[in-house]
Amino acid sequence: MIKQPPYLKKGDKIGIASPAKKLTADLNKAIAVLEHWGLEVVLGEHVYAAHDQFAGTDEQRREDLQNFLDDPEIKAIFASRGGYGTIRILDGLDFTKFQEQPKWVIGFSDITILLSHILAQTNTQSIHGQMPKTFETGTTESLESLRKSLFGEPQIYTYESDFENREGSAEGILIGGNLTLLIAAEGSDSAFEYSEKILFIEDVGEHEYAIDRMMRTLKRSGKLEKLKGLIVGAFNGYEVENLPFGQSPEQIIQEIVKDYDYPVCYNFPLGHIDDNRAMLIGKSVQLFIQKHLVKFKL
Repeated sequence: MIKQPPYLKKGDKIGIASPAKKLTADLNKAIAVLEHWGLEVVLGEHVYAAHDQFAGTDEQRREDLQNFLDDPEIKAIFASRGGYGTIRILDGLDFTKFQEQPKWVIGFSDITILLSHILAQTNTQSIHGQMPKTFETGTTESLESLRKSLFGEPQIYTYESDFENREGSAEGILIGGNLTLLIAAEGSDSAFEYSEKILFIEDVGEHEYAIDRMMRTLKRSGKLEKLKGLIVGAFNGYEVENLPFGQSPEQIIQEIVKDYDYPVCYNFPLGHIDDNRAMLIGKSVQLFIQKHLVKFKL
């Protein structure tokens, strides 16, 4: 049975740590939003630290995250931002106290590997959603979806896809995140179990051939064939080859999953975009897909 951390209530303390890349601006606006939600914000000791491109040394970043994992007064942990670096500290974390008192961990992008590790190793839900660094540019809808996820309010996302979906409906446990980090987790004890799951994927700044290669890696390893459904978020900022690859990210994915019969939707509002809606990893969700209309219930 997958564990669901207690939903937040006003007055709860939440921590912000920086497990990856260093911050280049303060978090004051994000803190104001979280306080407006009724939460008490506690910053990690090294949240603004800098060591090369990272938010402090590996040990400093690990220490802040470990302190929040262990502290019973902290009811949720936000990663301040992504970038790169979480994988460097992952194996040094101890989740013993976290498993005794589960709490929400929130982030996306590089933080994907932490969220996948939490489900794989502690069987606990987490939230793929906006981080304090992205609060300022995040849409009202994306921030509200995060608030509702943290406070346990039911949600339905409805949108229209420009790219033609594969129709159908599905219900199952939600997994996913940044495609590059999903591949990085493969072969380790941080990897998701894909069978009978609804998978969501997104990425940014990758070459088209790299997207093709990563998706084919998942296919060749058998991870795609037993899914219940596939949600394709934003693949933006991708690098167009001087010698054209010939397919967009959506066309690449469409070709790779053409042999399967589960529903697939595209242009879902998640990823490295302003409208990055919260997704509850490890939660049972419902997906209803028409040719261009999508309804997602969590």
